[in-house]
Amino acid sequence: MDGSGGADRHASSVYRPLADRLRPRRIEEFAGQVRVVGDSAPLRVAMEKGQAHSCLLWGPPGVGKTTLAGLYAERLQAEIVYMSAVEAGVKELRAVIQSARDRRQSAGRLTVLFLDEIHRFNKTQQDQLLPSVEQGVLVLVGATTENPSFSLNNALLSRLRVYRLQSLDDAAMHALLERALTHPEGVKETTGGLPLVMQPAIANRLVAAADGDARRLLTLLELAAQLAADTEGGEAREVGEETLEALLTQSPRRFDQGGDEFYDQISAMHKAIRGSNPDAGAYWLLRMLDGGADPSYLARRLVRIASEDIGNADPRALTVALDAWTAFDRLGVPEGELMLTQAAMYLAVAPKSNAVYTAHNALLATVRQRGTDPVPMHLRNAPTALMEREGWGKGYRYAHDEPDAYAAGETYLPDGLVGKRFYQPVERGLERSIAERMRYWAELDEQAPDRRRPGKADTASDD
Repeated sequence: MDGSGGADRHASSVYRPLADRLRPRRIEEFAGQVRVVGDSAPLRVAMEKGQAHSCLLWGPPGVGKTTLAGLYAERLQAEIVYMSAVEAGVKELRAVIQSARDRRQSAGRLTVLFLDEIHRFNKTQQDQLLPSVEQGVLVLVGATTENPSFSLNNALLSRLRVYRLQSLDDAAMHALLERALTHPEGVKETTGGLPLVMQPAIANRLVAAADGDARRLLTLLELAAQLAADTEGGEAREVGEETLEALLTQSPRRFDQGGDEFYDQISAMHKAIRGSNPDAGAYWLLRMLDGGADPSYLARRLVRIASEDIGNADPRALTVALDAWTAFDRLGVPEGELMLTQAAMYLAVAPKSNAVYTAHNALLATVRQRGTDPVPMHLRNAPTALMEREGWGKGYRYAHDEPDAYAAGETYLPDGLVGKRFYQPVERGLERSIAERMRYWAELDEQAPDRRRPGKADTASDD
């Protein structure tokens, strides 16, 4: 469980939260994280062998980053210094580094620097750590809830072993709950020594409300113990339905606008809609709305999906997405959320095509890679007599005067791109009809006796 470390965990003369009282003192008491500290897991092996190395603990709140750092330092028989990147600056960091250097030289003792929220350090502050980590002056244990690929510079990240910690699963949370109910320093300190009891359904709801966060679970449990009423006979206190309702007034879902959870859930929604699953697409949409995501951002994303993943296979998808956005702006919350859900479900069940998206990318790459290709003379306007004499617009064929309003053999791209085909409609939805029409036009081009650029049309990939 995370928390502000450094306090004397054995002090009993002042109030200590339940989460701090139950902080594991041995690695065997640590909840979850089998991939990191389970038998034969890399950090567990390093701890058992007393092997020091700088590392980064990356994971959501309440999964044990601070506790794990303390246990690691204890196994290394090292002095541990707790520091928060929110409060510390270069001056404080230099003081810790100097103390670590002096401690190593005078007493031969290692220093572990636990730097919480290390992603808050800017590049200059992160660079201050490099020599000390490189030379082993101290062992850095950084903690972050942010993706280190984006929040830490490469020089520092390359010197740290990254351990990914996950939210605790229900089994680990129930085990933690049971430990809190039975441990000598558990809830009995809150209830005056009385046992705290609850029905399995209440326990399940408490675990669900904590959402994989051990600290949140213990905080809720401590509050529940304070509010719980004595059972008949006064032999215990019971957490009932009313107590639970008084506690659970906020959504337990984890959501960090602009962080990993945000982008992971956006990705899940997009992929679910692309994969034609209306239930999953709407589920992730509502998860984000419930977590406080900006509805306008979600509406923009739906519009993007309508063009990127559906395109001309069902052009109505773009209209549906835009209409849902407009309706939400007019109705607001909660009524407008239904329109966004409707749009997400429509996009999910619509026929899919990324032909427009692919053509857009290929055309944009071509535009940027090539020079300034001149507009062919026959496509230019001739607003003056001089331009007409010089050949502007000469030979242009007006499509409406041609059979089926199609000028067979006419070309419209610059000379260096004639014959290239960028848009390749799929055989789904409306694009099936578009593909048939384009094949028909291609046949007319082949048969045209006066084609400007003879030869079969190539796809963009033939370049």
